[in-house]
Amino acid sequence: MTELGPSVWPPAPITTERLVLRASEARDRAAFVELFASPEVGTHIGGSRPRDELEAAMPEVPGRRPGHFVIDLDGAVIGIVTLDRRDAGRQGHVRPGAEEAAELGYLFLPEAWGRGYAAEAATAALDWFAGVLPGEPVVLTTRTANARSMRLAAKLGFTEVERFEEYGAEQWFGVWSPATPSG
Repeated sequence: MTELGPSVWPPAPITTERLVLRASEARDRAAFVELFASPEVGTHIGGSRPRDELEAAMPEVPGRRPGHFVIDLDGAVIGIVTLDRRDAGRQGHVRPGAEEAAELGYLFLPEAWGRGYAAEAATAALDWFAGVLPGEPVVLTTRTANARSMRLAAKLGFTEVERFEEYGAEQWFGVWSPATPSG
């Protein structure tokens, strides 16, 4: 994956029908602590973290890095969507030995679940990514037991590459490729 350098990050906020995807700011810190301390969210990411540990370790401006969007609904943070380089040491690859693809990730506060925000935010992030890095594939990994995330992967157009065990659970690994413009 080509790096998202200073020439493309941070982008102007991306506005969807209901959401704003933007770079994180200091005012988002409390929402990040809440997100990573949530036992409900932790169920899908290998566990939550103790609130006091998060308060001590969380930087003043959390998640301030290329490919990391805060999802804002009417001025309140409801989650994050990320496009990070997949760690080469992890299982799951589009092509063995190939440069690592971007990996889509998303976390939402439980009160935002089931309202279509994840699909709306992920679609906007993928559209942005396809515009910045045309033709670059994006991968996604989710626990097969996470039915909502599996449905979202299908809705977004990810296709299964493989399944494997990681973090004590079966993982689904898929790839998304932006449509190639017809000439």
